[in-house]
Amino acid sequence: MNASRTHAALLGAVMLALPVASVIAAGAYDVGKREYDENCASCHGPAGKGDGAYRDLITAKVPDLTVLARNNGGVFPVLRVYEVIDGRAEVKSHGPRAMPIWGADYLVSAAPRADDYPYDPEVMVRARILALAEYVYRLQAK
Repeated sequence: MNASRTHAALLGAVMLALPVASVIAAGAYDVGKREYDENCASCHGPAGKGDGAYRDLITAKVPDLTVLARNNGGVFPVLRVYEVIDGRAEVKSHGPRAMPIWGADYLVSAAPRADDYPYDPEVMVRARILALAEYVYRLQAK
């Protein structure tokens, strides 16, 4: 009896996951792009060139995100990108922080999204930042 319940639950989970997997496979749902469009494009621009709608309102030069790998000897600086997006570990030698601290913002917004089941908010923060960093990687000039 336990085995058939387990199989039924597994079958149900697979049936529920198939439509989601097909949407993701079709490219209709891109977590990194969604994060970028919602949180970054207004300053960095839709293609990451530093030409967002708010660029004239910002006193610091908005970086062109498409040349990060080229400026780092052809290697995408994933850890540095992650740390800049997260922003909670400030490095004094890097000067004042001009960009929002998304790690703290993501942490605060994690709780209402998952209040009906146990979760680790730090895992949710890391997942969002990694998705965003991966999207910035895809913006790199070829």
